[in-house]
Amino acid sequence: MQRPEIKTLQNLESAFAGESMAHVKYRYFAKLARAVGDEETARTFEETADQELLHAFGHLDLLYPAAEMTPAKSLQIAIDGETYEYTEMYPGFRKTAEAEGNEAALKEIDEQIVESKEHAERFQATLAKAAKRFAALAKVEERHANNYRAVLEKVSV
Repeated sequence: MQRPEIKTLQNLESAFAGESMAHVKYRYFAKLARAVGDEETARTFEETADQELLHAFGHLDLLYPAAEMTPAKSLQIAIDGETYEYTEMYPGFRKTAEAEGNEAALKEIDEQIVESKEHAERFQATLAKAAKRFAALAKVEERHANNYRAVLEKVSV
């Protein structure tokens, strides 16, 4: 008997994307409503956007359980995502926009390529700094542990 394909993680990622997109879209719609003086509609969109964000966080809790995450792991996931954006995703989108002659999209995509690369570099620099900090802390902790061992040996005799 063949096991069924497990799609729950893909579904959670899709749900996360949808909830995140709804959050940002509703914030944008609130801004547009407020610009024309419709404060009630703006508040409705903002309240709903807040709920969509909570839904997205719920999906993230399942995709990236807090007990399994570290700052270093989070940074690496961010680096991988930003690198994908500027090396594969946006260049592919750019080819399509160029073929269609969509100059506005080309401009936006080119900006996103630059920014995604900057984000990846910033995350990488943060990860490198963190690694140095943790290495330094490990040396200090090792020195303390050696001192404690020496004291224990003296009092154990």
